[in-house]
Amino acid sequence: MVLPAETEERVKRIALSACSDNLRKVVDVSRKIPQLVEYFASGDKESAKKVVTEIRAGAEEVVNSRRIVGQELAEIGAILISREDFLRFTNLSSEIADFSEGIAFYLIEIMEHNWVVSSDIKKDLLKLSLAVLDSVLKLRETMMVLNYGSQKTLERAKEVEIAERIVDDQYRTLIIKVLSGKLDTPALFLLRDVLQLLENSADKAEDAADTARMLSMVM
Repeated sequence: MVLPAETEERVKRIALSACSDNLRKVVDVSRKIPQLVEYFASGDKESAKKVVTEIRAGAEEVVNSRRIVGQELAEIGAILISREDFLRFTNLSSEIADFSEGIAFYLIEIMEHNWVVSSDIKKDLLKLSLAVLDSVLKLRETMMVLNYGSQKTLERAKEVEIAERIVDDQYRTLIIKVLSGKLDTPALFLLRDVLQLLENSADKAEDAADTARMLSMVM
């Protein structure tokens, strides 16, 4: 437990370490989405199921890690004025893992039911998943420079914003392609949800980067 006598600098390091560990787990889950999409594109159902299991386990780790962050911040108490920003950062970034689990569920359902998706859509889906991962990796870079001053944090946060715009552009193009494609209705609905969750992931990365900007002012 963190004691009242501890300095604010020390509790900031404790909070930053806890949030960084949580984000590392989120990144680990996010990395598996492009892998899953590759197996989805190639029709490798067994490999896809294995990755889905890993994503579910990773998402559970994020849930547990987020709970630990909350407990540590509660123990820190009023010593750390910015604790709500640390908690907000962790909650926002953790949602990315939640979305990843949803993406995994929908993609494996499409495979299990043998619904046909064109290779063109699969190719663009992989491209979109990689763009989303890029936004999450840039969020991690933003978190890594928090101790190096607000200017570096602002620069990295700007890169997250740029990455999110790329995701938005790809999402809009692909959603039109999916809606205008000749897909079975269930596959159409599930793919639409997958695309929305991918876009939501990049949005959360940008929101978390905005919170990192605020944290950089007090570090």
